[in-house]
Amino acid sequence: MKSSSFNSLAGWLAILAGVFGLLYAVAFVVISRNRPELGALLSALFLLLGGLSATFALTGLFQSLREVESSYALLAFVLSIGAAAGSLIHGGYDLSNALHPPAAPNTDLPSAIDPRGLLTFGVAGIGLFIFSWLMSASDKFPKGLAYLGYLSAFLMIVLYLGRLIILDPSSRLILLPAALEGFIVNPVWYVWLGVKLLGQK
Repeated sequence: MKSSSFNSLAGWLAILAGVFGLLYAVAFVVISRNRPELGALLSALFLLLGGLSATFALTGLFQSLREVESSYALLAFVLSIGAAAGSLIHGGYDLSNALHPPAAPNTDLPSAIDPRGLLTFGVAGIGLFIFSWLMSASDKFPKGLAYLGYLSAFLMIVLYLGRLIILDPSSRLILLPAALEGFIVNPVWYVWLGVKLLGQK
């Protein structure tokens, strides 16, 4: 398959990753308040689909940036793909529990796959930070996209540390970064990335 063909696939799936990210935020923050069971089901589904879509998008990004600095591009790719796989598995785990609730769930325990968002926020933030640095040195992507990536990376790391240390999801130190990242920054970054990948030959 030609790289331009994969860029098209990666571009469309990056746009989908942005859409799924926004839908996840809506399900997790808005729907869960009024209909907890539906919110849990939808947020798990969108987390799974977002992680799967992101693997294609991040592979396309790696393909575009590996000539800038191959070792750092590979490191960013490995970290980001690991984080996307963590999102996919975490979403699949939550989806299986939403469809078939266990008899005695222990909701106090963190996920064994993605404890307090270690992969989906912490590792993803580190990977995105490196990708953004590489994007800022590349003529294939606008500087604004790289700067937005830096902001997204910062917010994800703050979210992971907040969930790890503070834990209370109603805390402003968690709620404000989560709202900014989930409703605006992350979806816009993925959609913008998708548009740029679609434009590459």
